[in-house]
Amino acid sequence: MSGPMCFSNPPKLSSTSGAGKVEEIAGIQTYVSGSPDTHKAILLVADAFGYEAPNLRKLADKVADAGFFVVVPDFFFGDPVDFERPNFNLEAWRNAHTAEKGSEDAKKVIAALKGKGYSSIGAAGFCWGGMVVVKLANNSDCIQAAVVLHPGPISEDEINEVRVPIALLGAEIDNYCSAEEIKRLGSILAQKSVVDSFVKVFPGTEHGWTTRYKDEDELAVKKAEESHSDMLNWFTKYIK
Repeated sequence: MSGPMCFSNPPKLSSTSGAGKVEEIAGIQTYVSGSPDTHKAILLVADAFGYEAPNLRKLADKVADAGFFVVVPDFFFGDPVDFERPNFNLEAWRNAHTAEKGSEDAKKVIAALKGKGYSSIGAAGFCWGGMVVVKLANNSDCIQAAVVLHPGPISEDEINEVRVPIALLGAEIDNYCSAEEIKRLGSILAQKSVVDSFVKVFPGTEHGWTTRYKDEDELAVKKAEESHSDMLNWFTKYIK
């Protein structure tokens, strides 16, 4: 579910970071950004370290500035991975926070958004979140486009079940979904003539590069921003 960059605690995060605000959607604390006066919404599904990550919220704000209403729910319900927590057990955490449970919770958020009038919805997921989004992508009534960024393990069956336009953005160095595996999954997608797909492996990147970069690392920021642009272009194309 994560990789080299993810398996080190990020800096302590603040729930007040970002230009948006936190509100409850479908019973889940959710960071929201952008004007609600649109019918286009984007769901961002965080990696194992949770929805408060400053870089993720900056990305949510960037997507919102492009004309989308963006939601980043806390699918871990206040229990993200925290290796500094006494007696933290990663295996127990994984068992409590499966991608299957995440996808069911995501469907509740999506239903709530539709109830508020958002008729065109896209979803992007990072690491653990990418595994969740692939599961959402098997139903065009659920979401209309998907972007998966440096995911954890994805099965061939899940890729075969994809029914919406999907972009796979992978890292060159990734122990959890290798560049070779991203390309293999992409070749499966390429055979699905009724589903548009886009696959890209970013040279010189490691798992988590899209949101776990350091602001002072100009090259890392540039590579992350390239992935953000690819994601935004995909949503602009299909979420109308």
